[in-house]
Amino acid sequence: MPEKIKVVHTTSENPDFIFLYNTFDTFLWERYPELKTDYWSNNVIEFNPNVVIVYLDDKAVGCGCFKKYHETAAELKRMFVLPEGRGLGIAQHIIKEVESKAIEQGFKMLILETLYKQLEAINLYQKMGFEIIENYEPYVGLTNSICMSKNII
Repeated sequence: MPEKIKVVHTTSENPDFIFLYNTFDTFLWERYPELKTDYWSNNVIEFNPNVVIVYLDDKAVGCGCFKKYHETAAELKRMFVLPEGRGLGIAQHIIKEVESKAIEQGFKMLILETLYKQLEAINLYQKMGFEIIENYEPYVGLTNSICMSKNII
């Protein structure tokens, strides 16, 4: 069992977040090399003050964040947990932290996009109350994308 789990609210400039999202990108491009050109333009990390990082025994093992999509919806982004952090409830904890922060900022819904081979992620999101919806911009017409939403209030 892990000795210590710590949650940190930070920004996208945090070096641990940068490490985790770069690791996530590497994972995605290895799993989906054929999609890199379709999705690369959607993979820009702008400054984001709504980042959550989870540390396991002082090592950053998971992250997630959200950004405004429209007035009532925030988009869950950059959800990733390193292999050594999986199976410990870290992803669920990140989602709950993101939901709480989004509610504090007045959002009523979370939306997200994932890819069709991310079966573990899709199952997790459904377990956390997300439902599959029609693809939203900029994912309309991208058949490899699975979009989901959840009312959070």
